[in-house]
Amino acid sequence: MTTASQSHSDVLIVGGGPAGAAAAILLAQQGHAVQIIEKTPAAHHKVCGEFLSHEALSYLERLGVDLPALGAASIQRLRLAAGRLITECDLPFPAMSLSRRTLDEALLQCALNAGATVLRGCRVESLARAGSNWTARLSNGDLRSASNAFLATGKHDLGGHPRPPGRQNDLISFKMYYRLAPTQQAALKHHVELIVFPGGYAGLQLVEDGTANLCLLVSRKQLHACGGTWNGLIAHILRSSQFLCERLHQATPQLEKPLALSSIPYGLLQQHASDGLFRLGDQAAVIPSFSGDGMSIALHSAHVAARIFLTGGNADSYQHRLARELSYSVSVATAVSRSVIASPGLVHLARLCPPVLRQIARGTRVPTYAMLESAHPVTGVTN
Repeated sequence: MTTASQSHSDVLIVGGGPAGAAAAILLAQQGHAVQIIEKTPAAHHKVCGEFLSHEALSYLERLGVDLPALGAASIQRLRLAAGRLITECDLPFPAMSLSRRTLDEALLQCALNAGATVLRGCRVESLARAGSNWTARLSNGDLRSASNAFLATGKHDLGGHPRPPGRQNDLISFKMYYRLAPTQQAALKHHVELIVFPGGYAGLQLVEDGTANLCLLVSRKQLHACGGTWNGLIAHILRSSQFLCERLHQATPQLEKPLALSSIPYGLLQQHASDGLFRLGDQAAVIPSFSGDGMSIALHSAHVAARIFLTGGNADSYQHRLARELSYSVSVATAVSRSVIASPGLVHLARLCPPVLRQIARGTRVPTYAMLESAHPVTGVTN
């Protein structure tokens, strides 16, 4: 997918995930010369729950991604398991699930189709601004310059541009794919399952090929108590959750080892961008994973940034607006996440009152008013 590079462009986007690719599509469609630099040479898995809520579905359709054609799995219900207690309810919105490996490649292809340049297999070692231009130094020694820069490196920070701490900084994330036994796969179909265990929580759902994605968060303290290993952690979870133990009975892991990430600043909201850098996705806001809205936030941030850029606004005004739009949902999700980690027994209240689950699901979404506003078409190139 790599195309010929160019020495200077209107916009340089560091990172080719959903946020970066979406921004590239929107800006290239309006005639801007856009270059994406993506460090990975080919499609790969990422630590992600891979849940697509209705906000994400709306944005992806607008960007030209045909989710049914890609085999995305339909999700209609939420099931909560805490110890031996299980409850479930209909989701208050349509949802789907698709692996990041498939989704990211589809979005990068859409970016290419829109006219963006994609350089793959090179890492950006540094990104600095001098006067009116940004310059990126690549791992192969090359330089790329642009009049404007967008940072979309997901949960990985770029050297020289670290994110500040979030409000919940002691969690470590793991992800493993499983091939479930046929009866368990059938039971999971059309559901996203949230499993609470001492020291953390996990999400389980099917993706496009019928594989189950188990993505979980655990506190550093609990991981240390489990010997600091995946085997020790999964044994702890299965002892704590008969539900998940049954779900994974006779399941076959699909990866040699789990994917893992640490030092994730959950609850982060970037308020300003005094350096002029547009920060997208997890570089702008990090919502706890249980909400399932990380992908929506990534796509929403790309749309808001593109709209502000195309109408002559700057990075600081974009960052301030995005933080205002996401403040409530990120705050609610972080409060719930911290409560669940600290006192798993509180989850039993949701079992007694299933509408609480639906209310939490609604309260941790990108707000409707923001979606409608950012969806308004932009005509012409005014930047």
